[in-house]
Amino acid sequence: MTDNQMLNQEQLSRKSLNLGCGQYPIAGALNIDSIPQAKADVILDLNRPGSLLELPHGHYSEITASHVMEHLDDVFSVIRDCAELLEPGGRIHIKVPHFSRGFTHSEHRHGFDVGFPHYFNPKLPAFYYGPTLELEKMRLDWAIRFDIYEMVVPRWQVAIVKVLNTILTPLANLSPGLCSRIWCFWVGGFEQIEYVFRKPRV
Repeated sequence: MTDNQMLNQEQLSRKSLNLGCGQYPIAGALNIDSIPQAKADVILDLNRPGSLLELPHGHYSEITASHVMEHLDDVFSVIRDCAELLEPGGRIHIKVPHFSRGFTHSEHRHGFDVGFPHYFNPKLPAFYYGPTLELEKMRLDWAIRFDIYEMVVPRWQVAIVKVLNTILTPLANLSPGLCSRIWCFWVGGFEQIEYVFRKPRV
């Protein structure tokens, strides 16, 4: 944490952690960001090794990381630290740009795909980095953040994007692997891939 920053008892009791909250804090969660302008409870640099380990271990039932992992220096180190903070059975909910659209932002350092969960599955030793996490959900989204679309393109184009999203997103999720391998680029790429992992109870 930043110098002279201490968590109060109420903050320490919160069971949900929101990493990289930016301007979107989650009510009831301990909201963390590295930027002082963020609406965060705690200013913490996730690129500083072990920074998360200053928080209570085995305490959190849910950790949310929405569009922050792609900005980090070492994704696997941060996820290992998150697993240390989760209670058994706790979940980590990750949203990141899909690789087919993920490098349109100059600060994005990593690409994510359907193979990302393999790195947390000890049954796949060729990929396994640890920690052991069980995948509960994986989802592709062709378009997200229509509020931003509405600020930068005409209304009729937003309407077209919404219609295409209602068609392409369900189709992609019939077989995310097939979409990622073959046809994601045919439709301009997918803006988001979402994972929900659970920490095993034993």
